[in-house]
Amino acid sequence: MYPTLRLLVATALAAALATNAMAQQFTMKISSPTINDVTQQWAKEFAASLKARVGDQIKVEFYPASQLGQIPATVQGTAMGTIEAVAPASGFLVGLDPRFQVFDAPGLFASLEEAQRTFADPAVRKRLASFAAGKGMEMIAVYPHGPVMLVSHKAIHKVADFKDQKIRVPGAVPLQVEPFRKLGALPVSMPLGEVLSAMQNHTIDGVAAAAAVFTAFKYYDLAKGMTRLPGSYLVVPVMANKGFMDSLGPKLAGAVRDAAFDAQKKVEVFDRADIEKTFGVWKQHGGEVIELSTEQQANYLAQVQSVLPALMKASPSLKDDYDFLRAAAARHHD
Repeated sequence: MYPTLRLLVATALAAALATNAMAQQFTMKISSPTINDVTQQWAKEFAASLKARVGDQIKVEFYPASQLGQIPATVQGTAMGTIEAVAPASGFLVGLDPRFQVFDAPGLFASLEEAQRTFADPAVRKRLASFAAGKGMEMIAVYPHGPVMLVSHKAIHKVADFKDQKIRVPGAVPLQVEPFRKLGALPVSMPLGEVLSAMQNHTIDGVAAAAAVFTAFKYYDLAKGMTRLPGSYLVVPVMANKGFMDSLGPKLAGAVRDAAFDAQKKVEVFDRADIEKTFGVWKQHGGEVIELSTEQQANYLAQVQSVLPALMKASPSLKDDYDFLRAAAARHHD
């Protein structure tokens, strides 16, 4: 082969290899314990936004309703890299980093809209990016799933109704269990996928979760009273495996982060409307959405917030994060 021809062939092969490398397709599996809710909508918006940025270079696969396993297993799988991303309630990430418990502080946000604006704040996003640093995961989005609601066989109409009820909580750290203990309840931590059967068998008396959980899994067949817990919001951080993000390279990883935040902003209106729609579905199936009276709300908040000083004294980092987020929320108050 003539030297010039060999050079042309070598150049063509190199170009083909470079093109194939650039066109390499990555698969990003995202696990969620819930279905037909704001997390599924976020995944839909994320996939569309990412495709607009990078075409088919990253294929997004969303697995709702714990299809890839229960929450502890999928969190561990994401940390290890067998799953690319997971979107659980923040309480199930405390094992990775205790700082995640700050989202469960009662009274942290005054409204869903305030929480949404706070999580979109650049300073807040920068601080939250440090959560789980060094644990093999990266927070690419975070949003309030909705107000924490409580469904129980014995409906909660007043603070005294909590007494002696075994209530499932989304995590086992002090900020998830101590407020309920203060109310006289018996908090029990368990993955969402195990809760429905526990309610059916009366292993537990009630469940604290987002309203969409109760309609998606038809809890209205088990109980009719769904009570809003004042000043409490279920927060969902979307956590990606750090090794996966690094493997994408700077350009694609940047596109993932941008698309994740773009989706976070896009689902804000959907989330607000979906909560009201969910309440409607609950009522259509004979359920009651219970709002505590003004007096009972004040009583509830006074009791659950009374546990905060001792918990924050024991954890200076919790106090720092709480104070930071409260100040940010104040800037974005209605």
